[in-house]
Amino acid sequence: MSTPTVELSKRSAGIADELGVLAFRGADAARFLQGQVSADVEKLAPGQSTLAGLHNPHGRLVALLGIVRNSADELMAVLPRELATGVAQRLRKFVFRAKVTIEDVSAAFSVLGVESGAAPSTGLAAIGWGSRRMLLVPANRVGEFAPADAARVARWQRADVVEGLPQVYAATSEAFVAQMLNLDLLGAIAFDKGCYTGQEVIARAHYRGRVKRRLQRWHGTGNYVPRAGDAVRSNDGRALTVVRAAETNPRGWEILAVGPFVPAGKGERTTSAAPESDATAIMVDGPLPLPYSLPE
Repeated sequence: MSTPTVELSKRSAGIADELGVLAFRGADAARFLQGQVSADVEKLAPGQSTLAGLHNPHGRLVALLGIVRNSADELMAVLPRELATGVAQRLRKFVFRAKVTIEDVSAAFSVLGVESGAAPSTGLAAIGWGSRRMLLVPANRVGEFAPADAARVARWQRADVVEGLPQVYAATSEAFVAQMLNLDLLGAIAFDKGCYTGQEVIARAHYRGRVKRRLQRWHGTGNYVPRAGDAVRSNDGRALTVVRAAETNPRGWEILAVGPFVPAGKGERTTSAAPESDATAIMVDGPLPLPYSLPE
């Protein structure tokens, strides 16, 4: 992949997260991914990107991928580094005679986050991520960007939570159906494309009934910041599973968590206390607003 001089200033780039990168190369690279993930990757022109889910046959999310098409024969995907090797191995089992190679290139690329309003980059693959972008920067050029300090990482993680952007980690891989993480609202599912693993379950949830559990945003306080996979309880008694979290101040944090979803005005409880048996549970307030609308 060509990497001309970066036009971003050091001040305009922030590191996204501990993310890894997979490279899909070959004449059948796009066609292969088309049959594996929930987004319509064959429609991507060079330079375009999309979110996409990789699911198991039961429709549960193995990994959330940010995919960018670099050329007709090359696509790259960003996902948590802890999942990269396993996802690559999983996908190789389905290559068969397709002309595609799947390589974990996490050691060769760093994923940097660019905030909205930053100068455009030339020659670097960029993946849309909410109102921001993730840049795939060759590891030997990371020095051209701002260092990955803790404050920069924290700002990026807070923005992810505020924008309602989920992530899947080892602790939550294969725990949620696509719609539970609002992938249908984030453009990560193409309901008019051909078959892919898990499609039947995802399509049934879309066409035959309302999704009863959804990702929402919540606020909590305390020294312990919940982690992905933790169980917490809302102020109206709902049992929630944490998807991701971010600190907002020394004793405050926000989370994205999946739990029972009741549209506004349809009987949602907002003030009832949690059962006494849950007195030791981590409690959260909300739900807080998201930048996109949940189904009524």
